[in-house]
Amino acid sequence: MCGEMCRMSSRRKFIKNSLLTAGALTLGGWSLHALANTSARRNTAGGQVVPAYRPKYLDLIASGEFEKRERAFWAKMERCNLCPRECGTNRMAGRKGICSSDHNLRIASVDISHNEERVTVGTRGTGSIFMSNCNLLCIFCQNWQINHRGDGRNITHEELANIMIRLQQRGVHNIGIVTPTHMVPHLITGLRLAAEKGLNIPFLYNSSGYETMEVMQLLDGIVDIYIPDFKFQDSEIAAPILQGAHDYTEYAAAAIKEMHRQVGNPVVVNGVANSGVIIRHLILPENLGGADKLVRWIADELGTDTHVNIMRQFRPEFRAREFPPLDRRITPTEYAQAMRWAREAGLRNFH
Repeated sequence: MCGEMCRMSSRRKFIKNSLLTAGALTLGGWSLHALANTSARRNTAGGQVVPAYRPKYLDLIASGEFEKRERAFWAKMERCNLCPRECGTNRMAGRKGICSSDHNLRIASVDISHNEERVTVGTRGTGSIFMSNCNLLCIFCQNWQINHRGDGRNITHEELANIMIRLQQRGVHNIGIVTPTHMVPHLITGLRLAAEKGLNIPFLYNSSGYETMEVMQLLDGIVDIYIPDFKFQDSEIAAPILQGAHDYTEYAAAAIKEMHRQVGNPVVVNGVANSGVIIRHLILPENLGGADKLVRWIADELGTDTHVNIMRQFRPEFRAREFPPLDRRITPTEYAQAMRWAREAGLRNFH
């Protein structure tokens, strides 16, 4: 009966209860004000002084806009529409959506990775935080234990913030969230708390590409680096493989164009990207993903300087063997053909 006021009260209560203290970290007196006064660093390759990169989220926090976005994200959990499936589940009430996630923040693992794109790992790696569960549910999922079975543990926002800070203290170039879409409200709250503790490195959003425009626009000014997958160029082919995501191609294309509008091509300093978009495409047997169409779309819509990772590591995991030709690995010929298509499309930054 109390309507919107009760829902707002419930949301505030949940967020407050989730922010449990997990042990404060002393960071030598760092603050957002102090970070703002860090103006330059030495470019050891060329000897010149270049401006220190200031992550985009720091300015949004300082202006107060960040917390407005944060509240907007949390509101989406009450009738969940964080992804294009728009299942409408009240996750704030503890119910699970199509992604098998409720109101809890659940992570699978934390790692300093050196196996991602070269411009994101540099010499010190990327601080990768893997979320449990997923909104896309590929039947060939290479990490199905995490994304389908939901392996992992529940943590608080304070713990997430402390994880980010510890990764920064260990020297990583950025904080990379893997499979973030269904956990965005938690991640934004954790990022704000981490920034208050001194986080000042780029925030990387590594997603399936199955995103809504509204979520993408709310992330504008928060994310520094986007690494989206663009898995399929034909939604009819994609639908059974992605368990009913019959509109995957349309949403992924729109989301990636918005990502590119926000941050453009990678800006690389001393071999490491501070910002930008890198598109991933996993080559599938018999070109099910449409690599030939993808590279032409990228060249036409985003430009030939766009960075693309054409990946060859497909293997028949999870239920892939039930869906020939996904029951086999790709051949060297199939991969070589994809690379030829990229060259013929005029792409200059692909590997």
